[in-house]
Amino acid sequence: MDFQAFLITLREALEAILIVGLILSYLTRLDAKKYHPWVFAGVFFALLSSFGVALLFQVIFTGFASFGSEVYLKIGILFASVILLSHMVMWMKKESKNVNGDMQKKINAAVTAGSVTALILHTYLIVLREGVETVFFFAAISGGDIQEVFTSYGALSGLMLALILGYLFFTGTMKFSLKTFFRVTGVLIMFIAAGLLVQGVGMLQDLGKMGSVYETVQGTPKAVYNIVEFMPEHYQDEMHFERDTGNDVMISGQIGLFMAAMFGYSHNPTVEQIAAYWLYFAFIIGANMLHAKDFTLFRRKKSKAVDQTVA
Repeated sequence: MDFQAFLITLREALEAILIVGLILSYLTRLDAKKYHPWVFAGVFFALLSSFGVALLFQVIFTGFASFGSEVYLKIGILFASVILLSHMVMWMKKESKNVNGDMQKKINAAVTAGSVTALILHTYLIVLREGVETVFFFAAISGGDIQEVFTSYGALSGLMLALILGYLFFTGTMKFSLKTFFRVTGVLIMFIAAGLLVQGVGMLQDLGKMGSVYETVQGTPKAVYNIVEFMPEHYQDEMHFERDTGNDVMISGQIGLFMAAMFGYSHNPTVEQIAAYWLYFAFIIGANMLHAKDFTLFRRKKSKAVDQTVA
């Protein structure tokens, strides 16, 4: 969970820091530094709102728990997080080329109109979006205990590293490829999303809300294989295996827990879990290829239109 929290916080925080930094830099170029305090005001109110959302989320989860229905909320959070994480990666890949230009247009409009409110609102919504997404993802990876993730060294380390990278980037102290950074973290986040999807499918099957094409004689989903002796997906599974067999596992359950959280590993998956995992990647790869094809066609049409205009 700590590495998941680290990666998500690093990605979300750095994205917000870079966009806010671009706003401040562009205002400086426009000789409009007087608007800088209002940008920081938007950031401050967005952070307050994000903490408010986290508190509200925790209250709602506690309410569900009091009725014994928190497992259904967990499943909903898992599936919603899969969609949001996938959208986040694809959106950043699509918009990274135009985010600076779009941001400059909005800032120009606000400065030209002298609208402090528009500037605050623009900054507020940017940071709030990242904050709310972070809260939602934290709820997914922690099973609803958002406070535990907020105070973990993973989340704090991710935030600190994002602040450091943002500072070094804008001061010119260190040059690094943002495209490469978002591409690498995007791949890792897709693994997290696939793992959350597998967890959601498994929970539905454990509750009896989802059947299987491969069942036991009792009519319950049957594991395709079981390699718990190789690497259990949790240290508790390791303890149970050693207690029942008297043998040691080959790889610690602590490592299995990390692999399960990061890559969706399971030592005894069902057919549906395996299918969900690989179909997810097939869908994401297919969607990216389709987007790349559409983008290439768009550029060709645009280039052709320019050539015709020049002629």
